Amino acid sequence: MFTTTISSRHRRRGGALLILIWTTTLTLLPVAVEPKSIRPFSCDQSNPSTKSLPFCKLKLPIGIRARDLVSRLTLDEKVAQLVNTAVAVPRLGIPGYEWWSEALHGVAEVGGGEVPQGIRFNGTVHSATSFPQVILTAATFDRRLWYSIGQAIGKEARGVYNEGQAKGMTFWAPNINIFRDPRWGRGQETPGEDPLMTAKYAVSYVRGIQGHSFQDAGADNGDHLQASACCKHFTAYDLDNWNGVNRFTFNAIVSKQDMADTYQPPFQSCVEKGRASGIMCAYNRVNGVPNCADYNLLTKLARGQWGFQGYITSDCDAVSIMHDDQGYAKSPEDAVADVLKAGMDVNCGSYLKNHTKSAVEQKKLPISEIDRALHNLFSVRMRLGLFNGDPSRLLYGNIGASQVCTKEHQRLALEAARDGIVLLKNSNGLLPLSKTKTMSLAVLGPNADAPKTLLGNYEGPPCNSISPLQSLKGYVKSTVYHPGCDFVNCSDPDIAGAIEIARKADYVVLVMGLDQTQEREERDRDDLVLPGKQQSLIQSVAKAAKHPVVLVLLCGGPVDVSFAKKDPKIGSILWAGYPGEAGGIALAEIIFGDHNPGGRLPLTWYPKDFVRVAMTDMRMRPDPSSGYPGRTYRFYRGRKVFEFGHGISYTNYSYKFVSVTQSKLYLNRMSPHDSDRSTRYLSVSDMGTELCEKARFSALVGVENRGAMEGKHPVLLFVREGGTPRKGKAIKQLVGFESVRLKAGERAEIEFELNPCEHLSRANEDGLMVIEEGPRFLMVGDEEWPLTIEA
Repeated sequence: MFTTTISSRHRRRGGALLILIWTTTLTLLPVAVEPKSIRPFSCDQSNPSTKSLPFCKLKLPIGIRARDLVSRLTLDEKVAQLVNTAVAVPRLGIPGYEWWSEALHGVAEVGGGEVPQGIRFNGTVHSATSFPQVILTAATFDRRLWYSIGQAIGKEARGVYNEGQAKGMTFWAPNINIFRDPRWGRGQETPGEDPLMTAKYAVSYVRGIQGHSFQDAGADNGDHLQASACCKHFTAYDLDNWNGVNRFTFNAIVSKQDMADTYQPPFQSCVEKGRASGIMCAYNRVNGVPNCADYNLLTKLARGQWGFQGYITSDCDAVSIMHDDQGYAKSPEDAVADVLKAGMDVNCGSYLKNHTKSAVEQKKLPISEIDRALHNLFSVRMRLGLFNGDPSRLLYGNIGASQVCTKEHQRLALEAARDGIVLLKNSNGLLPLSKTKTMSLAVLGPNADAPKTLLGNYEGPPCNSISPLQSLKGYVKSTVYHPGCDFVNCSDPDIAGAIEIARKADYVVLVMGLDQTQEREERDRDDLVLPGKQQSLIQSVAKAAKHPVVLVLLCGGPVDVSFAKKDPKIGSILWAGYPGEAGGIALAEIIFGDHNPGGRLPLTWYPKDFVRVAMTDMRMRPDPSSGYPGRTYRFYRGRKVFEFGHGISYTNYSYKFVSVTQSKLYLNRMSPHDSDRSTRYLSVSDMGTELCEKARFSALVGVENRGAMEGKHPVLLFVREGGTPRKGKAIKQLVGFESVRLKAGERAEIEFELNPCEHLSRANEDGLMVIEEGPRFLMVGDEEWPLTIEA
């Protein structure tokens, strides 16, 4: 028999790193091959032994059906359902189920060998649309586009399931942690550093993938789910492995203030507005308590205050580390009892399967906590339609292989890459290059002909993938390529060979940056510069070239390229993130002017000396007494290479405030209390939803394309306090954004709806959101509009 043993230590993820340890014995058994197109489901109406069971009666509410099902399970059967690979219960006609599937920016396979996989590309469907990595999609600042991507991913996920290549329909995405530190290897998976923007991304993606409408998660299909989304990693998780500190044992010390206005808002929106059906609790501790064992976090906050209706999973092996690594739980049974009592429902891993029954026998865990968890788990499976009989006859049953990798989805991937790529520098209008006058082109760099690098992490097999080199060759027949370095680490560059090619070409494009060897899950960066001798290669080539060169950067996190920003021989800089399967095409189109770049940075690009700041310091706000500079555009007061929201275009845009419906707001009119006393601030929680809605006002902003080229442009609206920001207050805060497409000379007006409770409030030191009196300014570009909040 050939068996596998998975090293628990390295099986952990929310990510792609899986290390298998193989052991063998000498007997070989035949391998069973699952028949093609077998869709696992329950309550087959042709099966007389199950169709009469109450949990199979579709007219009953899902809550009643789930309770009936759970009541029929033995303790052993219950325990076997508490892990990601839930086994079948044949006597009740319940098939096995895999909770762990991935779809961060496209449906993806996870693991390999005997590692559980919800999705397999081993049948009719052998690939899926690979959209840009999230950090680049975020740079579009286009909520409708984000929603469309979620819709496409959800449809392809259902198509894979309907072809019999999926054992589950629960996808552990999106990653909505704040990109707090530029070194974080997983920052590429997130929408960036701004809480409001991250929250809006979460809502758009979740509504799309789950099959709900763009405007209202409850408007379509009732409780039915096209696929299930999971908000991760709850909460304050943004360190993987830095300076000897890893995510498994890290204790994040977070103030109530930072928790309220930075770390929690994306999760609150994901639950309240997106109506996500899943949450993943993170590995780390927060203020001493493991996230997966925090009753206040999982039950009181998520379920109680936010109204979460769904299941909560651990990150993989996050329960075992509470005992094995953190020493938080005294025994395995204590760890199991802690997480189930806290409100967690399913364990990615085997710990609950191994230790839950003994926890019950030791009277550390009541069976009612197991039943509560199973009720949540089976409710989600029922919402997915997996207990409603033959799925082919139900909602979403007609989605198949023909709706995976469609031309429409591939066009959408190209649109996202085009609109996300950010033009950081364009001296003297170097770009776009002329399609008719560029007779020869040199394409250099280790990322120029690396189509896999375009995908980023958590990637699935793409429908198609064309490298930047291949795409650029389509524009210039006489294109010559030289990698410059064999690998991205660029330890031994062939500078002489690259120079020789560069000298002969009319123009030079260098495709440099990072890849997954430099930044990924379990791999945070040590510095913020280009790896190895990349900078030396770039500068040498630029000096030798006939004209200023074009520098393309593939990377998730920011890189200090101050040298290139200042060098006149480096005429243009493009940041392309990891632009997905169509990224090579999008880059070529932008370089040669078939598309006008409009992306804007969703994160601050810090200088290289920012690495002096400890990655373990979770504080957002600066501390002048210790020299701590703060984090993100909201609070960081140091030098920047490029600012949040930076991005230029081949055209010019101007802004003007047309009108604002309220320039003065009065706290006493928004107060829920009848009192003549003037007040300097109001608590948002005291005001309540009705008063907050009544206080809404709008700002109308005019935008004009004053250039000669059509473009798509994100308009960002900020608010700032008048005067110098006081201690603990943001320099400025994003309060709205809309993307608009304008032809040359065209003008449009954008209306921003503002809610003072959401957009003009801040967290005080007790973690309460308050609206305070004083002057404010709405800001768009260089334009400002004064607001006053009076007692």
